[in-house]
Amino acid sequence: NEWHTDVTWRTEPSLGSILLMREKPIVGGDTLFCDAHCMFEGLKDDIKERVQGLTAVHDFHLFRLANQLLGVPDELLDEMKKKYPVAHHPVIRTHPETGKQAVYVCANFTKHIEGINDEESEKLLSTLYKQSQVPEFQCRFKWEKGSMAFWDNRAVQHYASADYFPHTRSVERVTVCGDKPYFRPSHEQSNL
Repeated sequence: NEWHTDVTWRTEPSLGSILLMREKPIVGGDTLFCDAHCMFEGLKDDIKERVQGLTAVHDFHLFRLANQLLGVPDELLDEMKKKYPVAHHPVIRTHPETGKQAVYVCANFTKHIEGINDEESEKLLSTLYKQSQVPEFQCRFKWEKGSMAFWDNRAVQHYASADYFPHTRSVERVTVCGDKPYFRPSHEQSNL
Protein backbone atom coordinates (compact mmCIF):
# COMPACT_ATOMS: atom_id res chain seq x y z
CA ASN A 1 0.00 0.00 0.00
CA GLU A 2 0.98 3.62 -0.40
CA TRP A 3 -0.29 6.86 1.06
CA HIS A 4 -2.96 8.06 -1.33
CA THR A 5 -6.12 9.99 -1.99
CA ASP A 6 -8.84 7.99 -3.73
CA VAL A 7 -9.28 8.01 -7.50
CA THR A 8 -7.24 11.12 -8.31
CA TRP A 9 -7.01 9.60 -11.81
CA ARG A 10 -10.56 10.81 -12.43
CA THR A 11 -11.31 14.29 -13.73
CA GLU A 12 -13.66 14.74 -10.78
CA PRO A 13 -12.19 12.63 -7.94
CA SER A 14 -14.32 11.57 -5.01
CA LEU A 15 -15.16 14.07 -2.29
CA GLY A 16 -15.01 11.44 0.41
CA SER A 17 -15.20 7.80 1.34
CA ILE A 18 -17.21 5.90 3.92
CA LEU A 19 -15.93 2.54 5.14
CA LEU A 20 -17.78 0.03 7.33
CA MET A 21 -15.82 -2.78 9.00
CA ARG A 22 -17.66 -6.07 8.59
CA GLU A 23 -14.92 -8.46 9.70
CA LYS A 24 -11.92 -7.24 11.68
CA PRO A 25 -8.66 -9.17 11.81
CA ILE A 26 -7.44 -10.38 15.20
CA VAL A 27 -4.53 -7.98 14.94
CA GLY A 28 -3.67 -5.07 12.60
CA GLY A 29 -5.66 -3.74 9.67
CA ASP A 30 -5.76 -0.16 10.98
CA THR A 31 -6.19 2.78 8.62
CA LEU A 32 -3.80 5.69 8.96
CA PHE A 33 -4.75 9.20 7.90
CA CYS A 34 -2.49 12.12 7.11
CA ASP A 35 -3.67 15.74 7.10
CA ALA A 36 -2.84 17.05 3.61
CA HIS A 37 -3.14 20.65 4.86
CA CYS A 38 -0.39 19.94 7.41
CA MET A 39 1.63 18.27 4.65
CA PHE A 40 1.52 21.60 2.79
CA GLU A 41 2.13 23.81 5.83
CA GLY A 42 5.09 21.63 6.83
CA LEU A 43 6.95 22.32 3.59
CA LYS A 44 9.88 24.74 3.49
CA ASP A 45 8.82 28.14 2.17
CA ASP A 46 10.81 27.83 -1.07
CA ILE A 47 9.16 24.48 -1.86
CA LYS A 48 5.71 25.91 -1.04
CA GLU A 49 6.30 28.75 -3.47
CA ARG A 50 7.64 26.42 -6.16
CA VAL A 51 4.77 23.89 -6.14
CA GLN A 52 1.83 26.31 -5.90
CA GLY A 53 0.20 26.70 -9.30
CA LEU A 54 1.86 23.60 -10.78
CA THR A 55 -0.24 20.84 -12.37
CA ALA A 56 0.37 17.09 -12.18
CA VAL A 57 -0.78 14.27 -14.43
CA HIS A 58 -2.74 11.50 -12.68
CA ASP A 59 -3.45 8.09 -14.20
CA PHE A 60 -4.46 4.60 -13.07
CA HIS A 61 -1.33 3.11 -14.67
CA LEU A 62 -0.50 0.86 -11.69
CA PHE A 63 -4.02 -0.61 -11.70
CA ARG A 64 -3.72 -1.17 -15.43
CA LEU A 65 -0.42 -3.04 -14.97
CA ALA A 66 -1.85 -5.14 -12.14
CA ASN A 67 -4.91 -6.00 -14.22
CA GLN A 68 -2.72 -6.97 -17.17
CA LEU A 69 -0.81 -9.36 -14.90
CA LEU A 70 -4.15 -10.81 -13.77
CA GLY A 71 -5.09 -11.46 -17.39
CA VAL A 72 -7.74 -8.77 -17.88
CA PRO A 73 -8.23 -8.46 -21.66
CA ASP A 74 -6.53 -5.49 -23.35
CA GLU A 75 -9.86 -4.49 -24.92
CA LEU A 76 -11.40 -3.96 -21.48
CA LEU A 77 -8.36 -1.98 -20.30
CA ASP A 78 -8.55 0.16 -23.47
CA GLU A 79 -12.23 0.87 -22.73
CA MET A 80 -11.32 2.00 -19.22
CA LYS A 81 -8.58 4.24 -20.60
CA LYS A 82 -11.09 5.87 -22.97
CA LYS A 83 -13.61 6.30 -20.15
CA TYR A 84 -10.96 7.65 -17.76
CA PRO A 85 -8.28 9.52 -19.71
CA VAL A 86 -5.39 11.00 -17.75
CA ALA A 87 -6.43 13.75 -15.36
CA HIS A 88 -4.63 17.03 -14.75
CA HIS A 89 -4.88 18.35 -11.19
CA PRO A 90 -3.12 21.05 -9.20
CA VAL A 91 -0.17 19.79 -7.15
CA ILE A 92 -1.55 21.92 -4.31
CA ARG A 93 -5.32 22.07 -4.26
CA THR A 94 -7.57 24.52 -2.48
CA HIS A 95 -10.26 22.97 -0.29
CA PRO A 96 -13.57 24.35 -1.61
CA GLU A 97 -15.10 24.75 1.86
CA THR A 98 -12.19 25.71 4.14
CA GLY A 99 -10.03 27.51 1.57
CA LYS A 100 -6.95 25.74 2.96
CA GLN A 101 -4.17 24.50 0.68
CA ALA A 102 -3.46 20.76 0.59
CA VAL A 103 -0.88 18.52 -1.07
CA TYR A 104 -2.71 16.68 -3.86
CA VAL A 105 -0.27 14.14 -5.28
CA CYS A 106 0.26 10.48 -4.43
CA ALA A 107 2.66 7.84 -5.68
CA ASN A 108 -0.17 5.48 -6.70
CA PHE A 109 -1.67 7.80 -9.30
CA THR A 110 0.60 10.80 -9.96
CA LYS A 111 2.84 10.28 -12.99
CA HIS A 112 4.67 13.62 -13.21
CA ILE A 113 4.41 17.37 -12.86
CA GLU A 114 3.76 19.22 -16.11
CA GLY A 115 5.92 22.05 -17.44
CA ILE A 116 9.16 21.09 -15.68
CA ASN A 117 11.88 18.57 -16.52
CA ASP A 118 11.64 14.97 -15.33
CA GLU A 119 14.42 15.33 -12.78
CA GLU A 120 12.81 18.31 -11.04
CA SER A 121 9.39 16.65 -11.22
CA GLU A 122 10.70 13.50 -9.51
CA LYS A 123 12.53 15.54 -6.88
CA LEU A 124 9.49 17.68 -6.03
CA LEU A 125 7.14 14.68 -5.99
CA SER A 126 9.51 12.78 -3.71
CA THR A 127 9.60 15.75 -1.32
CA LEU A 128 5.79 15.97 -1.32
CA TYR A 129 5.30 12.22 -0.83
CA LYS A 130 7.65 12.26 2.18
CA GLN A 131 5.38 14.76 3.94
CA SER A 132 2.85 11.95 4.55
CA GLN A 133 5.47 10.14 6.65
CA VAL A 134 5.60 12.86 9.32
CA PRO A 135 3.96 11.29 12.42
CA GLU A 136 2.73 14.66 13.71
CA PHE A 137 0.51 14.95 10.62
CA GLN A 138 -1.03 11.49 11.11
CA CYS A 139 -3.66 9.71 13.11
CA ARG A 140 -4.48 6.00 13.27
CA PHE A 141 -7.99 4.57 13.21
CA LYS A 142 -8.19 1.25 15.02
CA TRP A 143 -11.14 -0.66 13.65
CA GLU A 144 -13.69 -2.69 15.57
CA LYS A 145 -16.42 -4.79 13.99
CA GLY A 146 -19.15 -2.34 12.96
CA SER A 147 -16.84 0.71 13.05
CA MET A 148 -17.48 3.30 10.39
CA ALA A 149 -15.12 5.98 9.11
CA PHE A 150 -15.94 8.89 6.81
CA TRP A 151 -13.09 10.94 5.45
CA ASP A 152 -12.64 13.94 3.18
CA ASN A 153 -10.40 12.98 0.25
CA ARG A 154 -9.88 16.70 -0.43
CA ALA A 155 -8.15 17.13 2.94
CA VAL A 156 -6.44 13.84 3.86
CA GLN A 157 -4.46 10.97 2.46
CA HIS A 158 -4.83 7.48 3.88
CA TYR A 159 -2.96 4.21 4.19
CA ALA A 160 -4.58 0.83 4.89
CA SER A 161 -2.13 -1.16 6.97
CA ALA A 162 -1.71 -4.63 5.47
CA ASP A 163 -0.24 -6.18 8.62
CA TYR A 164 -2.89 -8.79 9.38
CA PHE A 165 -2.02 -11.78 7.15
CA PRO A 166 -3.26 -14.52 7.28
CA HIS A 167 -6.36 -13.06 8.92
CA THR A 168 -9.29 -11.46 7.09
CA ARG A 169 -10.26 -7.80 6.88
CA SER A 170 -13.63 -7.33 5.20
CA VAL A 171 -15.15 -3.89 4.62
CA GLU A 172 -17.93 -2.22 2.69
CA ARG A 173 -17.15 1.05 0.98
CA VAL A 174 -19.21 3.95 -0.34
CA THR A 175 -17.57 6.69 -2.35
CA VAL A 176 -19.08 10.18 -2.41
CA CYS A 177 -18.91 11.98 -5.76
CA GLY A 178 -16.70 15.04 -5.90
CA ASP A 179 -15.78 17.91 -8.17
CA LYS A 180 -12.77 19.10 -10.15
CA PRO A 181 -9.85 20.14 -7.93
CA TYR A 182 -8.56 23.70 -8.32
CA PHE A 183 -5.88 25.96 -6.90
CA ARG A 184 -6.53 29.48 -5.64
CA PRO A 185 -3.58 31.39 -4.14
CA SER A 186 -3.88 31.99 -0.39
CA HIS A 187 -4.09 35.77 -0.78
CA GLU A 188 -7.26 35.29 -2.88
CA GLN A 189 -9.01 33.20 -0.22
CA SER A 190 -12.32 34.28 1.20
CA ASN A 191 -12.90 34.20 4.95
CA LEU A 192 -14.46 30.79 5.45
